[in-house]
Amino acid sequence: MAKVQMMKQNLCDIIIIFGILAVQGHPKLRVIDMTHTLSPSTVYWPGSPVYNFTQLFRGITQPYGFWYETNYFGTPEHGGTHLDAPAHFAQGGWRLHQIPMDKLAGPGIIINVKDKAAKDPDYQVNVDDLKNWESRYGRIPYGAVVLMNSGWALHYPNKTLVFGSSKPNDPSSFHFPGFHEDAVKWLINERSVNVIGVDTPSTDYGQSKNFLTHQVLGKTNVPGLENVANLDMIPEDGSAWVYVAVLKLYDGSGGPARVFATVEDGSTDKSKSEL
Repeated sequence: MAKVQMMKQNLCDIIIIFGILAVQGHPKLRVIDMTHTLSPSTVYWPGSPVYNFTQLFRGITQPYGFWYETNYFGTPEHGGTHLDAPAHFAQGGWRLHQIPMDKLAGPGIIINVKDKAAKDPDYQVNVDDLKNWESRYGRIPYGAVVLMNSGWALHYPNKTLVFGSSKPNDPSSFHFPGFHEDAVKWLINERSVNVIGVDTPSTDYGQSKNFLTHQVLGKTNVPGLENVANLDMIPEDGSAWVYVAVLKLYDGSGGPARVFATVEDGSTDKSKSEL
């Protein structure tokens, strides 16, 4: 009996030791905010109403004597860091409240085209850019969140620079990078990604007239993410996990999103050079 009790105690000790080692060995995660602040300076597509933030009450309540704040805010769906629901450009596509949660997160794949965009503001991410990424880091994983890093987030919230035009109320004059529809089709059909996003105001490039990339995303029920921030802080190799915490807005064609990534503390990307 004493021998059995000793064996149980030894087993218990082993389990405790393994538990301690597991906790100590678990990498600490850094959380990186990839969201522009929703505010009066938020950039919206021309024709949208302006952002509205109204203080309803802010002060000491009477007769109770404690501090209390409450506000009202109103915003168009498509402005700042936000998600396009498939219904935005496809009849019958998911509206915002219908997008499954498991489609709003995944390994963050960063396609770095900063040098190309600096030379050509109308640059479109193409299939070769995606294959070049794979030649360096391996196959784009199932359910990935694929994001273009064109360096455009540095322009935000200057409308003239964000839209690449001295006439930021005239969409026909816009010049900024985006995804080519063929690259989007390849990511969806060949790699089954969850989300495709950009650090610019549109997944289509600025000079698009028919928004083919938006149409492809909508018809295939893949959300599009726009105006993403801080992409230089995210490893390009897919080691970060990206979350798109969009408002669950009933019947919405899109809405503001708090986008963030988790990265193992101390992790380093294999390369920060352009593909």
